[in-house]
Amino acid sequence: MILIVHGGAGARKPGKQALKKLHESLSSGYNILRNGGTALDAVTGSIRALEDSGTFNAGLGANLQIDGVRRLDASVMEGRELRAGSVIGLEGTRNPIVAARSIMNLPNVMLTNIGAKKIADREKIPTLPPTDKSNLLRLRQKTQKGKALMQLYKHYFSTVGAVALDEHGDLAAGASTGGIAAMLPGRVGDSPIIGAGVYAENSLGAVSCTGMGEYIIRLSLAKEICMNMKDLSPYKAASFSLRRILRMGGEAGVIVMSKEGGFTIAHTTEYMASGYAYGKRIVVKEGFKKRYGYQQRP
Repeated sequence: MILIVHGGAGARKPGKQALKKLHESLSSGYNILRNGGTALDAVTGSIRALEDSGTFNAGLGANLQIDGVRRLDASVMEGRELRAGSVIGLEGTRNPIVAARSIMNLPNVMLTNIGAKKIADREKIPTLPPTDKSNLLRLRQKTQKGKALMQLYKHYFSTVGAVALDEHGDLAAGASTGGIAAMLPGRVGDSPIIGAGVYAENSLGAVSCTGMGEYIIRLSLAKEICMNMKDLSPYKAASFSLRRILRMGGEAGVIVMSKEGGFTIAHTTEYMASGYAYGKRIVVKEGFKKRYGYQQRP
């Protein structure tokens, strides 16, 4: 049983609070696995804890878009039957990962705000509080600085995500985000896109991504890494694809698990707040070795 979580990658050094919340997320998610829960349960539970923390760009802590509204994206996938659920632009709901999980039980895979909000209301998922005036003031200050917005896009990616392997050998992956600070309404990144931001298949592995969403989508990064694990270790598969992202001009970070339980945490950025729970250990760091990542064999 293994659980890996991340709180985004970028040039900004994660604070102590972020690392503490990652540790709490890992602890709660790993307890689910140890008590017989599925990989899907653990991924959903650990991401929900990060959404509730208010520390990351997800759930309570999500960025405001340029019109002052939080629109949240999330997706989750399990590796046994390849079921998946995704929400895009969900407004007013604190835990989009729970809505995405609920969609897995429908004939659909992906729903945008109107349909996703009905699911969230039916499931009684907690709502987001109203946006306070201080957040709106900071948004106005950001929108007056066009160059500063571009720097945010290039350097800070605080999506959250998780991958897990349970006692039955089943894999799951998930992601949740508030998108880029002050972004235009309607923009969609990689987090809710199955195959780009997340992918899980028991015969291959599981991956959750963070970074420049447009580049991740163009590569179908999560699926590419999983497919390459047919022949490569998680470490080599991740390194191969991250080099491709760099050559394209993008940045990314990934958490990767093989079907055997080998895993890696890798990123092209200076930092990637992340960690893993494995055996009796919970390890959380500001980042693992730049570009080439960390590898653990089962």
